[in-house]
Amino acid sequence: MTDKFDIGLQTRRDVLGDEYVDNSINNNRDEFAWPMQELVTEYCWGDVWNRDGLSRQQRSMINLAMLTALNRPHEIKVHVRGAINNGLSKEEIREIFLQTAIYCGVPAAIDSFRIAKSVFAEMEAENGTSDSKPVA
Repeated sequence: MTDKFDIGLQTRRDVLGDEYVDNSINNNRDEFAWPMQELVTEYCWGDVWNRDGLSRQQRSMINLAMLTALNRPHEIKVHVRGAINNGLSKEEIREIFLQTAIYCGVPAAIDSFRIAKSVFAEMEAENGTSDSKPVA
């Protein structure tokens, strides 16, 4: 492992959570998939996510918009949780999806809303809280 891998692994854990990262790493420790884990951890998380110029919150905002445009529901789910971990509010996530509705298409944004709501429900169930109040 390289220093960049170790830095990337810590950043990945900070944003996505230990459980997700452990599952991803452990489920892809085979000869075929491991090189992709190394690439993602070193260059995505170890290099780009740690560059100066954008905060983690800003990077989360960009990711949610791009993943909506690309219609990548699995990654949207992962990065909604990451955005919350990076300090974004549900209201900010909502606004990102509304913005993408205009520029990427309403169907893509509707799917992102649906995915985000399921993540919020999962997180509330994990934390034993109920956040059913309407947003302003």
